Amino acid sequence: MNTVKVNLGERSYKIHISAGVLERLDGMLREYSDVTKVIIITDKNVERFYGEIVTKGLHSYKPEVTIISIDPGERQKSLSTAEYLYNRLFEHEVDRRSLIIALGGGVVGDLAGYVAATYMRGIAYVQVPTTLVAQVDSSMGGKVAVNHAKGKNLIGCFHQPKAVYIDPLALKTLPREEITEGLVEVIKYGVIRDASFFDYLDKHLPQILRLERKVLEEVIENCCRIKAWVVEKDEREETGLRSILNYGHTLGHAIEAVGEYEGHRHGEAVAIGMMLATEIAIRLGITDEKTLEKQRQLLQRAGAPTYYRQDAEALFDFLYRDKKAVAGRLKFVLPVKIGKVTLKDVDIAVVKEVLAGGRGV
Repeated sequence: MNTVKVNLGERSYKIHISAGVLERLDGMLREYSDVTKVIIITDKNVERFYGEIVTKGLHSYKPEVTIISIDPGERQKSLSTAEYLYNRLFEHEVDRRSLIIALGGGVVGDLAGYVAATYMRGIAYVQVPTTLVAQVDSSMGGKVAVNHAKGKNLIGCFHQPKAVYIDPLALKTLPREEITEGLVEVIKYGVIRDASFFDYLDKHLPQILRLERKVLEEVIENCCRIKAWVVEKDEREETGLRSILNYGHTLGHAIEAVGEYEGHRHGEAVAIGMMLATEIAIRLGITDEKTLEKQRQLLQRAGAPTYYRQDAEALFDFLYRDKKAVAGRLKFVLPVKIGKVTLKDVDIAVVKEVLAGGRGV
């Protein structure tokens, strides 16, 4: 088993990466001996594949175990679904010594984490991510939130999990487009922090796409180590460092919202956002075409889109409402080179020029 520790003082926790861990959760959770009840929050797709496996894996765990399953999809990441979950928790008499297990992808992890953070002013939870996006990104770091009509993740807080349990074998049940979606986040880490990791991905992409276990475990561990390093230094986005994790996400979230979360998958939108951010960096003289082309080639080989052909005006309107806009100024994470990014205020005229250029990068 590979382990990455997130060092946050009394909020520290470990990320455990091990094939088959879904079947061994009872042993992993024994350290929480004073837990009164366990509530597994998942979606109906994940429950079909892993509900019984995880429940059986908890068969010798003393507290009562209950599964609460919701419909899949981004639209479930809402206050109305959170209220539904609160009601279910009250029905099962969940108290402050209970434990929530977030079993699923990013939507389930964000939603279950938000519910854990706000129910009875906060109860413990652990993340058990089953998608590549969640395994390399959203399951760690403590950001939990639901969406609002004005934008994505606008209602939320910071609530660190007690642990994260990652089973690479869970990726075997994912459709190819979900692997691609996760690979966008993986490639992002190489761009923002580690050029050698980017080169590793470029070299081993065929093995990654075949979901070869050894390579997958190394990729997931590298991503976890990079994110842990960032979170340790800027847990609550107070210094600006954690903003580098938003590379590609400012425009990516706008693309998702304009499409009402149905036009592009999250990873697809982030891939396009990465390309647009690089084009902005080129216009500002921060980076060069080589940086753009290296990303484009790797993203396309991973199966991700790199062109945006929809309503640019709608993107401009949304960006001013996005939570990353401060006092009407747009902040972007921009690449300097592969392995290094910078945070810059960008004139909206430059953004318009990039989107209106028709190149779509």
